[in-house]
Amino acid sequence: MEHSPSLRINEIFYSLQGETATVGLPTVFVRLTGCPLRCTYCDTAYAFHKGTVMGLDEILAQVDSYGAKYITVTGGEPLAQPECIALLQALCERGYTVSLETSGAMSIEKVDSRVVTILDLKTPASGECDKNLESNIKFLKSTDQVKFVICDRGDFDWARAKTDQFDLRHRVAEVLFSPSFEQLSYRELADWILQERADVRMQLQLHKHIWGDKPGH
Repeated sequence: MEHSPSLRINEIFYSLQGETATVGLPTVFVRLTGCPLRCTYCDTAYAFHKGTVMGLDEILAQVDSYGAKYITVTGGEPLAQPECIALLQALCERGYTVSLETSGAMSIEKVDSRVVTILDLKTPASGECDKNLESNIKFLKSTDQVKFVICDRGDFDWARAKTDQFDLRHRVAEVLFSPSFEQLSYRELADWILQERADVRMQLQLHKHIWGDKPGH
């Protein structure tokens, strides 16, 4: 009998996309349980351990019930569960526009080519900079996005250097600089980007401005 994948799911919910190139669009989020990282600014620690094991068909049925076009698979670190690869493929097969939010600490080599990968390169102030799997860079597609969460000026300078080192502006669709929520002011990051003529897109976390840090949004 063929094995039916199952995953530990923290939550499945319908909301507005708060970040990335599809910001503001109604999206179904599938949040997987578990993460090997402990970033200083983590806002989803509740997803480290809590979750319910669900079969792939059950997950897909719940996603289908919302009637949305956009699906984001997130965590925690979704790729920490090997069956995430099968989930992403199944979502693509159903015709959804699928994105994956990953910390960059796990290989993206096997991610379905139809998925838009949002790769979060961890900055020094995250406390997990040494977990970045730089071999992932060669697997990035022109449709993917790379995100840096900026906590201070050191992070900003580091992110600019990495953007240049990996030629990210020509490798991926978007290079995103996001201020760490309530740690770095929006205006300060905006000023740095303009002063340095940084060729990046600044983004804010729309969902936090609407709902705060409440889970399920």
